[in-house]
Amino acid sequence: QVQLVESGGGLVQAGGSLRLSCAASGRTFSSSAMGWFRQAPGKEREFVAAINWSGGITYYADSVKGRFTISRDNAKNTVYLQMNSLKPEDTANYYCAARYASGGSSWKNDYDYWGQGTQVTVSS
Repeated sequence: QVQLVESGGGLVQAGGSLRLSCAASGRTFSSSAMGWFRQAPGKEREFVAAINWSGGITYYADSVKGRFTISRDNAKNTVYLQMNSLKPEDTANYYCAARYASGGSSWKNDYDYWGQGTQVTVSS
């Protein structure tokens, strides 16, 4: 069993930065791939970024590539999403997810556990 708790969301002006954190409980964190997804009102939940178990391989949606960075600290059971050059279209509820596999995935159905989400609002 894995429990995920996101933090770090908030209101920021366009061009600003935020860093999201996802604290995980459970012994399997260090062997689990992790992902970040987001969902805006009236839209489907979409992939943002993923990272493999060691942190050596990362994946990004085209819409955030070059602006967002996913990383993890297995000693702290935490995964991060550094978001720079934020745009109003990045406004959404951001979810952390974990999967019982070592490799990351952009497909939400591949993930076994989800956090409750943290709201990110970018004003123009």
